[in-house]
Amino acid sequence: MDVVELSRTAQSVWGKKPHARSERTRAVAGGQTRDLPPVDARASTLLSSAPMPLDPQAKLLLDQMASMGSPPLHTMSVPDARAMMESMNGLLGQGEAVAHVEDRDIPGPAGRIPTRLYRPEGSGALPLLVYFHGGGWVLGGLASHDVVCRSLANASGCAVLAIDYRLAPEHVFPAAVDDCFAATAWAVANAGLLGADPARVAIGGDSAGGNLTAVVAQLARDRGGPALRFQLLVYPATDANTDTPSYHENATGYFLELDGMRWFYDHYLPGGADRTDPRASPLRTADLRGLPPALVITAEFDPLRDEGEAYAARLREAGVPVTLTRYHGMIHGFFGMGPLLDQGKKAVAEAAAALRTALR
Repeated sequence: MDVVELSRTAQSVWGKKPHARSERTRAVAGGQTRDLPPVDARASTLLSSAPMPLDPQAKLLLDQMASMGSPPLHTMSVPDARAMMESMNGLLGQGEAVAHVEDRDIPGPAGRIPTRLYRPEGSGALPLLVYFHGGGWVLGGLASHDVVCRSLANASGCAVLAIDYRLAPEHVFPAAVDDCFAATAWAVANAGLLGADPARVAIGGDSAGGNLTAVVAQLARDRGGPALRFQLLVYPATDANTDTPSYHENATGYFLELDGMRWFYDHYLPGGADRTDPRASPLRTADLRGLPPALVITAEFDPLRDEGEAYAARLREAGVPVTLTRYHGMIHGFFGMGPLLDQGKKAVAEAAAALRTALR
């Protein structure tokens, strides 16, 4: 596969000149992963010089969605959008059996936070992944990410604690941040109740959940804890600017659209909210040193691609061990669509392997 250095993406998001570094990144094409040459710190990654075609399974899924005739997300009411997401959950099936699944409420800054614990087979205190779901801070919950949490628990050998944080527009920024940080702190302090090891805790999430993962990792560093060993960032939203090349290249037709992402931000950060606040746009944090090692996963046909890769580049420049993998031909949301997309299965397997290595 031909490779080329793509430094312009990170520069367009952050506006600074790249500096040479020696870390290695990986790219995925057609389900194959391989090491690539050293990447510049501000570079998005080293990837194929020519766009890959849309994955056939992803194209079939998009065609099926289009045939359903749903209106664009940005034209829908919040209740209708939530109902649409619930209907899509049914496409994924029941998910894998897990040795133990338990719902419990934990204390939060504004009342109880619903959570769901997944414990795979294994004895003793397991490593723990605290997981924040995607859905643009407006949609989603325990049900929407049940399938992927089951798969992550079984494949990684980790207990997975899914967090049902408060959603906008009923609870705008920073409610979700406050819930996720409080839930993470509680999980570490009460790991014994979960059958988990408080010294082996990771956080992770996809899309809006990836945003919350990056923010919670920064807050944990700045507030002196809780101690975290790893962060899993799956196509994370890292900057509320919504004006990178990938936003315009993938503005329509690839599941998550530019207008849809702006719809999410308008609900989460309404009115005069400061969209440059690092708790909303973690890419804008001045100093990323001292954060946990990270795996960053992006998708080629995703508006969030460039800002996720720019965040990986800035982590690398700050000396944080980071692996960046772009899945060619994939769309936003593919990580949670393993029952439908083979590359979704591969991405979950990659995430599980990274968790096993980080938390062993």
